[in-house]
Amino acid sequence: MNIAVYGRQFNDPSVFPYIRQVFECLAQHNVSIYLHHQLNDNLQGNIDTSAYQVLQAGDMIKGVIDIFITIGGDGTLLDMVTLIRDTGVPVIGINFGRLGFLASINKNDITAAIHAVVNKEFTIDSRELLVIDSDQKIFGDDNFALNDVTIHKRDDSAMITTHVSLNDEFLNSYWGDGIIISTSTGSTAYSLSCGGPIIFPQSNSIALTPVAPHNLNVRPIILPDTSTLSFEVECRGTNYIVSCDSRTAIIDKTMQFRVYKAGFQLNLIRLNNESYLSTLRNKLLWGLDARNY
Repeated sequence: MNIAVYGRQFNDPSVFPYIRQVFECLAQHNVSIYLHHQLNDNLQGNIDTSAYQVLQAGDMIKGVIDIFITIGGDGTLLDMVTLIRDTGVPVIGINFGRLGFLASINKNDITAAIHAVVNKEFTIDSRELLVIDSDQKIFGDDNFALNDVTIHKRDDSAMITTHVSLNDEFLNSYWGDGIIISTSTGSTAYSLSCGGPIIFPQSNSIALTPVAPHNLNVRPIILPDTSTLSFEVECRGTNYIVSCDSRTAIIDKTMQFRVYKAGFQLNLIRLNNESYLSTLRNKLLWGLDARNY
């Protein structure tokens, strides 16, 4: 089995023992370990990686790598979307961050999690992605998002106006700080903090959530994921921001965008002792009485 590991720059030295534990556990199971070149560079001077193969930019992933492991938080796993793309390679995240909806493995459970992964004691949780298209191709070939596509004003600008059409029929004009187009996966991210609903991954839905709308009668809308949404943005300021997961672009003129479901999915690994409901309960502290008697 070939397992690749990816991670961002680590500023906290306390995580290095856990990273060593990941490599040691993988080595005990006699798997071939590949390090993404960025992780390999980030670990130099802290962990000896000379025994592992380095996965360079442009190297073939499909048919070579069986599983990707991310070490970090949800943002680290979101980075993997542009690396895995449409290869179908399953990915699992070990959480060194805060909340960890996507990177769901606690760093104290590394040994058990790797044992389960190597022995294929898991199920595949396929997640839909969104594509954003524009004439300017502002995100190039990395124009897809696992969580959300967001149109947002700059911090120093007035509110923006976003004209939205659904399947070529005018839907609404939104005045406010912006708008979030969220997948079911992203419903527990930025959309949730703006009052959007939690959507189960199997719901085949996307959410349109306004950010600080000027009109109080504007509410989030749930749409089928077969929808094609069109956007035209006007702003009185000099520019506004469009984001695709963690990738952002500053736009300085009126531009039209189209957002729709991607033609491929991301395969998340879900261990057999996990479920979406258990993740919600654990991360959102549901069912716990936090009152101080």
